[in-house]
Amino acid sequence: MTTSASAELSSTGARSSVAGGPPTPADRRWRMLIVVAIVLTGLTMRVAVTSVGAVLTDLEHGLHASPSVAGVITTLPVIAFAGIGFLGPRLAHRFGQHRLVAAALLAATVGLVFRAVADSVWLFAVLSMLALTGGAIANVMMPTLVKRHFPDRIGTMTAVYTTSLALGLTASAGLSAPLAGLDGQNWRFGIGAWALLTAVAILPWLPMLAGDRPGPAGLPDRVPLSGLLRSKLAWALTLMFGTQSFQAYIAFGWFTDFFRHHNLDATEAGLLVAFYAALSVPVSMAIPALAVRGQRLIVIVLSAAGLVSYLGMLLAPVAGAWLWMLLGGISSGMFPLALTMIGLRSRQIPTTAALSAFVQGIGYLMAGTGPLLVGVLLGISDSWTWPLVLLIIAVLGAAAAAWYAARPEFVDDQLRRPKSALRSPAEVGPAVQ
Repeated sequence: MTTSASAELSSTGARSSVAGGPPTPADRRWRMLIVVAIVLTGLTMRVAVTSVGAVLTDLEHGLHASPSVAGVITTLPVIAFAGIGFLGPRLAHRFGQHRLVAAALLAATVGLVFRAVADSVWLFAVLSMLALTGGAIANVMMPTLVKRHFPDRIGTMTAVYTTSLALGLTASAGLSAPLAGLDGQNWRFGIGAWALLTAVAILPWLPMLAGDRPGPAGLPDRVPLSGLLRSKLAWALTLMFGTQSFQAYIAFGWFTDFFRHHNLDATEAGLLVAFYAALSVPVSMAIPALAVRGQRLIVIVLSAAGLVSYLGMLLAPVAGAWLWMLLGGISSGMFPLALTMIGLRSRQIPTTAALSAFVQGIGYLMAGTGPLLVGVLLGISDSWTWPLVLLIIAVLGAAAAAWYAARPEFVDDQLRRPKSALRSPAEVGPAVQ
């Protein structure tokens, strides 16, 4: 494929989807390359986070870190996902979307390698921020890249990358500790080995770099995040994403403690939470594809599952433990649903980029308060009643926000753009009910 052809396809996505003609072999090869890039990047999006959690005790001992300092390290993902995520659209506008993702994966690779050999806990923390760059940028850019290259396959391709994310999360959580035992370096090899995956994920993006350029002439290049402050739909999506992530952070941070508090042994408690996490794989495969046909029935089912899960944990925490985790895992489908709706509720690619950064930047800040609030409530009452009440409020809040966001509207229309801001077929998604 020539450079000019690469540039054309990189700029507009799949040529056949724009022109309406049958795809050529070059089109198919290019789209397959993009799919491979999205899958590999999805696999890397959480490895810098969950690999640390799997060996956290050994890491504390190895770096002589206090529990409070270890707590700071476990909070870094929220800071990175929010702070770096806000910068995503501006950086993509300046350097190009594909270049930004490739550079972020390179930074993540460097961070993963060098934090594994860091001899100071504070140096480890700084390098961890670098290691988290790949996931933070991918969080924001994936909905935009899906909208750009697959405007007619938003549900399918969102399912592809959220499923890859779930698989990568599960693998890094489950394999980091065994990897740590493969050589004499203990935890260092367990967290550093994932740099190989991020390095490989860079490769399919490289052919796209030469053609990375702004969108078609006549279209606004960037939507300022401040413009979204007046969009009710943007806020609804933000609350939907934030309250769901709020629940997820509590689940991963505290549910093992919840079951141990109710006298289950550490092994069974860990298996219950692992079961909850593993459900994200089939849920991520199913929800985005279903969402393109309509969201409100999905919102009802997911919200009801979450509500029953938390009420069950409150009333019969041990007797129905596996059922509650099954329902809770199903309810976590609100996460891929929110990511899918970022693409479905924006017409133009710059709006998708800004909306993704807005929703996820604020949403992850909301999520980070969840484990902290649970710790405070447990410290006050030494009971799980109030934390579960907090989770019930969160699931109801997510349901209300998602119900509003499921209206067949576009954020672009709430921004009151000038009529001269034209749209191209590559940048307009379907008005999904």
